[in-house]
Amino acid sequence: MASKLPTQLATARSLDSHGHHSKPKPSSLSWRTTLSSNGVVPSPLTSSNLSFNGLPKRAVLPVVRCSGAAVNLGPGTPVRPTSVLVVGATGTLGRQVVRRALDEGYDVRCLVRPRPAPADFLRDWGATVVNADLTKPETIPATLVGIHTVIDCATGRPEEPIKTVDWEGKVALIQCAKAMGIQKYVFFSIHNCDNHPAVPLMEIKYCTEKFLQDIGLTHIIIRLCGFMQGLIGQYAVPILEEKSVWGTDATTRIAYMDTQDIARLTFIALRNEKINGKLLTFAGPRAWTTQEVITLCERLAGQDANVTTVPVSVLKLTRQLTRLFEWTNDVADRLAFSEVLTSDTVFSTSMTETYDLLGVDPKDIVTLEKYLQDYFTNILKKLKDLKAQSKQSDFYI
Repeated sequence: MASKLPTQLATARSLDSHGHHSKPKPSSLSWRTTLSSNGVVPSPLTSSNLSFNGLPKRAVLPVVRCSGAAVNLGPGTPVRPTSVLVVGATGTLGRQVVRRALDEGYDVRCLVRPRPAPADFLRDWGATVVNADLTKPETIPATLVGIHTVIDCATGRPEEPIKTVDWEGKVALIQCAKAMGIQKYVFFSIHNCDNHPAVPLMEIKYCTEKFLQDIGLTHIIIRLCGFMQGLIGQYAVPILEEKSVWGTDATTRIAYMDTQDIARLTFIALRNEKINGKLLTFAGPRAWTTQEVITLCERLAGQDANVTTVPVSVLKLTRQLTRLFEWTNDVADRLAFSEVLTSDTVFSTSMTETYDLLGVDPKDIVTLEKYLQDYFTNILKKLKDLKAQSKQSDFYI
């Protein structure tokens, strides 16, 4: 059933008017919810509720309430299926999702935080930009008016507590989406998140998956392994600039994927009604260790890397020390990934069934070798051209 625009408008007003929150009560992290006439509220705690293993009890999230009056409004103008809201649109994945959506003819609205430097590139592409903040639930409802599908690419900034955006903000967003009749919600998670409850971000991703499944929204959950784009700043650029490349002695393997491919497969899944409610995992053609990635970059750059190896044991010790102080807890949460590095986990999975489900040819998926080869070819050509221009200038001087 198509959602109705007047209903969404009335619900948005009601959500705004109930933006105040009661004082939070201590509890464990929980995805359990119950629907009431006042909206979506957390249910009483049960033994099945999740909590951060070994970490202090977390607070119950602020509840975004809406009055029941909006439900009784008459039918209105159906919301177009091509209207999408991209949350986290300025990020590595989010901007590729926006670009793909516009190329495929979607009406794209981007939710971005107010910032000194506005996201003008999104407007230049043809998207509509609206300011809101997931940490301020009262700013969310207005961004959902007239929206059919929410694509959630957001994650917290490095300087923020992990749970602020990735748990509390996401719960508020999902509650608002449910209350306002959003027709579909796409959530990006992390592969193997259900196997690492000691890593806060991965446990939060798993809890958010469960919360989304239980709340009753039509949804698609996509677990990701790693982005190829992240390797440029981490390895390729430092090698070209003859700077130190930081790595670990871990043997963890990651099947990196081009975010453009992730965006393309996401919209194929979005158009396939048979995929509603499913959990998919997107992985690149091959899983790589850190050392293998560095070796590949060295070969393509034609020069050796200055590698500084940090033993995983040092990262684990650092995490234990930072957990001793409240003001360094956020650092400890992010260093928790050292637990993943020592587990010899392979962040990859067979894509055969997913390719068949989506009707995608595996040959159309970019390999890491091809991605990095294109990058180094282009950047080395530009450096060569700049060097030639410099020589011409010297000649005329």
